[in-house]
Amino acid sequence: MGYRIFIDGEAGTTGLQIRERLARRSDLELLKIPHDKRKDMATRAELLNEADIAILCLPDEAARQAVSMISNRRTRVIDASSAFRTDGEWTYGFAEMHREQGKKIASAMRVSNPGCYPQGPIVQLAPLIRAGLVPADMSVSVNAISGYSGGGRQMIEKYREMGEDAPVYSPYALEFNHKHLPEMTLYSGLDREPLFQPAVGNYAQGMMCMIPLQLSQLARVPTGRDLHGVIGEHLAMIEGGWVELVEFEAGMEPGDLNPQALNGTNRMQLHVFANDRRGQALLVSVYDNLGKGASGAAVQNLDLMLGTGRQDLAGS
Repeated sequence: MGYRIFIDGEAGTTGLQIRERLARRSDLELLKIPHDKRKDMATRAELLNEADIAILCLPDEAARQAVSMISNRRTRVIDASSAFRTDGEWTYGFAEMHREQGKKIASAMRVSNPGCYPQGPIVQLAPLIRAGLVPADMSVSVNAISGYSGGGRQMIEKYREMGEDAPVYSPYALEFNHKHLPEMTLYSGLDREPLFQPAVGNYAQGMMCMIPLQLSQLARVPTGRDLHGVIGEHLAMIEGGWVELVEFEAGMEPGDLNPQALNGTNRMQLHVFANDRRGQALLVSVYDNLGKGASGAAVQNLDLMLGTGRQDLAGS
């Protein structure tokens, strides 16, 4: 009998994808709640306490409630909500953000799965800030686009109903107070919140985050290759990571950067573009908002916690 895993909230987009990724594995026993018992507190509590690891795919308040229902000291938790992402008693589940983070996840009792948008900015900005190439107090903007699956069931249904009439590009969170800002700021090492402007595209999944940097404003202006080198050195220290840095290039042809390029995988690709004469650079990250941004990240964290090694995460 394998490790017992309970996905609380498996009917949602992330929960369904996690179950699909785990269903073909022989080393796990997936505990399933009967459909008519999904809202029954006693049944949920029983399964939460029976599991070796509980994966919570719930709204924030429901996730907090689920954690409070675990009465033993054995059940470990991966929470996919934003309830605990900046909680100091929880381990942030992004293994590639620091050389020691994978070990911390492996030994943790409580792991908070990252939000989809912050991962790209964190893995690029954090090494640059630690190395002193980008100051922590620099004013930073993050522009991003995600497939409509990132908005959950209601947005998926809305876009499918609109079909070809759906907007190709639809900015949102224009009050600049997105729920991912606290974790993006904290784990990037920024002293101030970035100006974060996300958008939804008329496609199901896949995302791209872009960070323009006005390096000419700095006392010491790094080159594009300086930025690329520091990010590459950071990734070289990560064992078994899923993030890769594309070779430094001065530019790309239209269409070469595709937010859907890594759909169905747990991979993330990073790019650095720069014009050294102008002192400008652009950091770009491409990944699947349902893969590395959600379900793939949860399975990666699960394997770290169980010590089962790097798995084939849906075609990765």
